[in-house]
Amino acid sequence: MATSTTKVPAGGTPPGPPGEPSARGTARRRGALLHRLDIKGAPYAFVAPFFVVFAAFSFYPLVYTSWISLHDVELATLDVMEWVALDNYVDLWGDSRFWNALRNTVTIGVISTVPQLLMALGLAHLLNYRMRASLFFRVASLVPYATSVAAAALVFTMIFERDFGMINWALGTVGIDPVDWEADKWPAQVAISTIVIWRWTGYNALLYLAAMQAIPADRYEAASLDGASRWQQFTHVTVPGIRSTIVFTIVLSTIGATQLFGEPLIFGQGPNGVTGGADNQYQTLGLLLYEEGWKNYQMGRSATVAWAMFLLLILVFVVQRLIKRLRSRTS
Repeated sequence: MATSTTKVPAGGTPPGPPGEPSARGTARRRGALLHRLDIKGAPYAFVAPFFVVFAAFSFYPLVYTSWISLHDVELATLDVMEWVALDNYVDLWGDSRFWNALRNTVTIGVISTVPQLLMALGLAHLLNYRMRASLFFRVASLVPYATSVAAAALVFTMIFERDFGMINWALGTVGIDPVDWEADKWPAQVAISTIVIWRWTGYNALLYLAAMQAIPADRYEAASLDGASRWQQFTHVTVPGIRSTIVFTIVLSTIGATQLFGEPLIFGQGPNGVTGGADNQYQTLGLLLYEEGWKNYQMGRSATVAWAMFLLLILVFVVQRLIKRLRSRTS
């Protein structure tokens, strides 16, 4: 009776019975599957620690603050809470100080954000050209951002001082009467906005510069061949090319304006700093939060102001998304 023999290659794996995969093929498929799982699972492995840290240091304080806002709590006795439900929110809605602080926050935010981003855009456009000592100017533009907010606010407070300030001295040389920058509403808000503009213009300019340098050079060459001037290249090539960065800086500036605290606090030079002046003429939401919690010792009301600020940011984000969606539909 004849028997069939199967030759096995040297160093190879004997084939299995018909219909069953070979050991080498199984190992190859298993390795490919593990490799695929490793590639797909890698992003989750890197992202998961971030969400763990977020839950520990952001999500928990957010929930705890919302819980406090539903109680009547004093700073000296945080463990003693009296349930008041939404009474703190109702009181805040009818509080004229809240609406005054909200108006001040919006006006200071607009006065500081719009000139700041426009100046940053122009500065970045100039730094984008080939010029001598460009590295020096780029580093110098970051110096205000690296300066402490306390030091910057103190220096500008002396510059805007009523009797011996440099600004009033310069106004006096051209025959303009001295301005009481701290006592009057609009001069105070302009002075505080000047501090914000000085600190953040260079930082935003470097963000714009990085985005400009990522624009392909052939776009400018094509625009130049079509006869576009420098200004036309800037408006039709540069600005559309960094649109996402501009939106990012607007969102970042909006968040910063909502949380404005250090500049007006130090500008007040004493007790008036917490209240935003004698008539609350430049009190922001951040100052109102501090006044309620650490001056009036009402932590429940302070937490309510904090949640109002958070909801305000959510509202701004939703409006921005709606405007973006409407623009995409119309275009």
